[in-house]
Amino acid sequence: MADAKKMERSYTIPLRREFLKVPRYKRAKKATAAIKQFLTKHMKSDKIKVGTSINEKVWENGMRNPPSKVRVQVVKDEEGTVTAELFGAKKTEVKKVNKKAPVKKKEAQKPAPAKEKKTEDKPVEAAPAKSE
Repeated sequence: MADAKKMERSYTIPLRREFLKVPRYKRAKKATAAIKQFLTKHMKSDKIKVGTSINEKVWENGMRNPPSKVRVQVVKDEEGTVTAELFGAKKTEVKKVNKKAPVKKKEAQKPAPAKEKKTEDKPVEAAPAKSE
C-alpha cells in the first residue's frame, strides 16, 4: 500500500458546513479553503498541494454550487508535503524543472545603417496664368 516513510489515507471532507458561512458568490473559493484547512488539521502539515482533479470537481457546477462533500486520497511523503487527489482519479506526477544557468545571448552584429538617399527638391514652378 505505502512505504514506511509515506502515509496514505482517504478522507470524505464535508464542505457544506463551511461554504454556507459565506455569500453564494464565494462558495467554491471557501470550499477549496476548507479542503486545505481540513488536510492541515488531519495530516498535521502546513505543506498542502491540492490536485487539479479536486479543483475541477469543486468548480464543476460553478462557483455558487460546490459539492456538499468530496472524497479524496491523501499522501504525505517523508519531507512532510501532503498531496491530495480526488478518490479514484489518476495520480499526476509533478514534473520538477531543473534550473540551468542562464544562457548568454550572442549579440548579433547589426548591419550598417542604410544611408537615406535624398531626392533633390525641385523648385515648384508657378502655374502659367490663363489668358483669356
